[in-house]
Amino acid sequence: MDNAALQQTTQLIKGDFELSSAPESEAALLDMLAERIDQMLATQPEYLMSMLYRMDVLEHKINRVMHPEAPEPAPMGLARLVLERQLQRVETKRTIKPAPLDDWEEWTL
Repeated sequence: MDNAALQQTTQLIKGDFELSSAPESEAALLDMLAERIDQMLATQPEYLMSMLYRMDVLEHKINRVMHPEAPEPAPMGLARLVLERQLQRVETKRTIKPAPLDDWEEWTL
């Protein structure tokens, strides 16, 4: 991930997950996010699942990382899913620019 994408992704994640500091690398961001998700799983699991739903993290992927036999702990798996999804958002915003509306005045009341 390039530095600009890391910064944009960090900003998206920091706000949603109330992270106080800016990590220096993708690995540091992943660790911070996993730690915060671990706290949320213990204290606010419904709120965490609501956030994942709003971020459009796919349910089947969540179920896979939450499974007891998953290859890594659930907080790290969820952190990877959040990071992956937010990176997708940043990339989409970077590559897809909607055309300006020429007739936007027709939509006003």
